Amino acid sequence: MADSHTPRLPSRLLPDAVHQSVKPGTALLRLETTHAREGTLDGAWWPRTRDIAAELPSLITALTEHLGPVTRVGLDSNAWDELPTRIMVDDRVVHIDSFPVGDDTVLITRGDRDHFSLMLVPPDTSPDAARTAMARAVQADNVTDATQILIDTGSGTPPTPA
Repeated sequence: MADSHTPRLPSRLLPDAVHQSVKPGTALLRLETTHAREGTLDGAWWPRTRDIAAELPSLITALTEHLGPVTRVGLDSNAWDELPTRIMVDDRVVHIDSFPVGDDTVLITRGDRDHFSLMLVPPDTSPDAARTAMARAVQADNVTDATQILIDTGSGTPPTPA
């Protein structure tokens, strides 16, 4: 999500097409397919569980392949079973920040000030609703926020774990 407070680094652009399983049978990652990054969201991620230690390494590896090294990930601690402060992925430390961003957004940072906003599709979302939500999130002209996309596509906003 671009705004005047989060400048983007021009050195690496989004790939022309990324829509792949992050880990076969586990999660799906989809990124916006334009270099402009003018939409509200840069992509979508559909993890299969709320176990961040099991889900996040595959996401970071896939993002690093397409975007370059990921240095930080911002997550809502209430959305996950447990949230460490850092994780080792491919021999690199990735810091995990707990933000009240809501259960529907993951903030990815590469470099010092280059941020990517991914819609988080709740793990228990049906395959049809997840595919529809993810397709809508990556439309280049999308101006709808993640919460509204999830509501509009029947994914709803997931309950916060106790």
